[in-house]
This record gives sequence, C-alpha cells and structure tokens, in this order.
Amino acid sequence: MRDLSTPGSGEPGGAVSPGTRTPATPDHAAGLAVRDLHDGDLAVLAALNDAAVPAVNALGPAGLAAHVPTCAAALVVHDAGAPGGPPLGFLLALAPGADYASENYRWFAEHAPGSLYVDRIVVAPHAHGRGAGRALYAAAEQHARRLGLSALTCEVNLDPPNPASSAFHARLGFRRIGVLDTKGGAVRVELLSRAVALGG
Repeated sequence: MRDLSTPGSGEPGGAVSPGTRTPATPDHAAGLAVRDLHDGDLAVLAALNDAAVPAVNALGPAGLAAHVPTCAAALVVHDAGAPGGPPLGFLLALAPGADYASENYRWFAEHAPGSLYVDRIVVAPHAHGRGAGRALYAAAEQHARRLGLSALTCEVNLDPPNPASSAFHARLGFRRIGVLDTKGGAVRVELLSRAVALGG
C-alpha cells in the first residue's frame, strides 16, 4: 500500500469534491497545512501517486479523478506559508458503504466495520521527515470523529515489502489485525487499525 504510508487502488472518471469540507488546518511546528483536494491538484497528485508504484497502484489523472468522489476524505498537505503552492502529499479515505471494489476495503468492511479506511497516503520524497504524513492522518482522524467512526484502518505491503511504511504506521499507533494475499497472490499486505477517540 503506500509511499511513506500508502494504501489501496482506484478506478476511472468523475467529479472531484468529497462531501465534508476540511478547513485548512495549519501544523505550525512543521509549517504545514491540510485542506481538501481540488480539481487543480489532480495532475500533480497523479504524478506523485504514480511515482510511488509499487507502494501504491498507478491511477493516472483520469483514474484519480474517478476515485476521489467515492472518498469521504480527500486531503492535501502543503506549506502553510504558500497555500497556492504545490501539494506535498495527499490522503484518500473511504467510509463504510462506499462503492469500491478493493479487496482490502472489502476485508475491512467485514472485519473492522465502523472504520474510516485510508486507501492511500503519498508524500513527496522531498517532504519526508517534515510531519506531512502525521498531519494528513490527524486530519483524517478528525473526519472519522465527525462521521462517528471508531477507527482508522489501512494496509501496508509486506510483499513487495515496504518497511519504512510499516515503521511509520507503528510509530503512529497502528497495530496489525490481519494479513491478506491480494491480486491473485501477487501482493501480501498487513491490515492495520488505530482507534479513534469519539467525544462523549
């Protein structure tokens, strides 16, 4: 699944605007902010995504544009001081009940219902180490909380291996809840979950 962290798969064609709006939320320590993905981001993000293969599957601009409308959260991280600057990374996540054919998403729907599934998170190599992945996950957790979902879930490749992503997710408190062979046995993933604290 991911670049520094990266889940899933995607399909073609469609508009770009997930339902819940995310205000730009700065992380002043890192000089980063997170906002909703816009149509104008697609070309840059598709190139970022496809450069991260095999940690994620290739989508291209059309595939990314088709996939975004199925997502409950489609988020971009950028430099807080340059809101119009190029995105440093992005995260796509799906809520329960989405029309999505991913084997990993179906596994979580059966074994971890009530979770927000992070299909992919990709951060540009030059932005690694700045807290971009953490900022995206913090924003995804806010979405999960607003939706009343009790966990964030995702998968990371074991074969082909992605040890940097496994270590990153472990540092963020994700724990393994399963292992799955996908794509006819060509890929093995570890299935991860992290609890979301819901307000009383």
